[in-house]
Amino acid sequence: MPASAGFTAAHVRDQSGKTFIVTGANAGIGLETSRVLALRGARVLLGCRNAATFEAAAVDLRHSAPKADLAWMPLDLADLDSVRAAVAVAQQEARIDGLINNAGVMIPPLTRTRQGFELQFGVNHLGPFALTSLLLPKLAETQGARVVITSSIAHFKGRMEWDDLNAEAGYRRAARYRSSKLANALHLFELDRRLRAANSHIVAVGCHPGVAYTRLGRHVGIAQWAGPLVGRFLNTAVQGAWPTLQAATGDIEPGGYYGPTGLAQARGVSGPARRGESALDPVAASRLWEISVQLTGIDPGLPPA
Repeated sequence: MPASAGFTAAHVRDQSGKTFIVTGANAGIGLETSRVLALRGARVLLGCRNAATFEAAAVDLRHSAPKADLAWMPLDLADLDSVRAAVAVAQQEARIDGLINNAGVMIPPLTRTRQGFELQFGVNHLGPFALTSLLLPKLAETQGARVVITSSIAHFKGRMEWDDLNAEAGYRRAARYRSSKLANALHLFELDRRLRAANSHIVAVGCHPGVAYTRLGRHVGIAQWAGPLVGRFLNTAVQGAWPTLQAATGDIEPGGYYGPTGLAQARGVSGPARRGESALDPVAASRLWEISVQLTGIDPGLPPA
C-alpha cells in the first residue's frame, strides 16, 4: 500500500458526541490514542489503575487539548473484581461508542494476577475478555459501537499451551507473550463470528501497532541500554496509535485487522494487516472462548457461530 493511501491521525474525523473507553490510557499508545480522540471532540474514559496515573495523563492530554472531556475509569486488568467495578462506572455513561482494549504487559518475570492467572495471559487476554463481555449490553445501546482488540505481530509465532495455560509446568516469558497475543487474535476472530451469529450491530475489529518504542518493552533486556538508539528505527507511540485509531474510527471491515503497512508490518502508516493461520482457526478460537468463560466466570451470552 502506498504511504499516501495509509491511515494516520490526520484521517480521524470529528468525534463530537461520541464516548470511548481506552485501557492503558496513561502511557504510550493508549495515551496517544486518547489524545487524538480528545482533540477530535470525543469524551474519553481513561482506564488507569490509580488516580495518580490518571491525573498525570489528564494533565498531559490537556496541554494538547485544553477542553478535553476526560474521565477516570479505575481499572486493573490483573484483577477481575476491578474489571467488574470499571464496568459499573462505564454503565453510568449516556453512551459508549468504542471500547479500545489497548493495555497489556510484555515479557515480565513470572507474576500472577489477583485471581492467580499467569500475568501475561491474565492481563493481555482474560482481563480484556471479561471487560468486553461485561460491556456488550452497554455497547449494544449504540448503533455501530466498536470493540477494538489489540494483538501483535508476535502472534505469528504464538502457540496456545492448552495443557498449561497458567504456566504451572514452566514459564518462558517470550513464549507466553506470543501466546497471549495469539489469544487476542483468536478472541477477535471468535467475537466477530459470534456477534454476526447473534445479528448484533456491535462491530469487532483488531489492530496491532507494529514495533513501537514504548514503555511496554521495559522488561526486554536490550531496551534497557539500546532503547533510545533502536527506537529511532521503530514506530513512535504516536505512529503506533494509528492502527488503533483506524480500527476505532476509520472506514473498516467488520472483523478486520489493521496495522502498519511498512516493511514486515513493523512501522509506517496503517492499513489492512495480515494474520497468521493460527489466528483464524475456528476450533482453537471456540476452545479459547469456552475456556475464558470458565476461568473468568463471565459468559458474554453470545451463541456459537
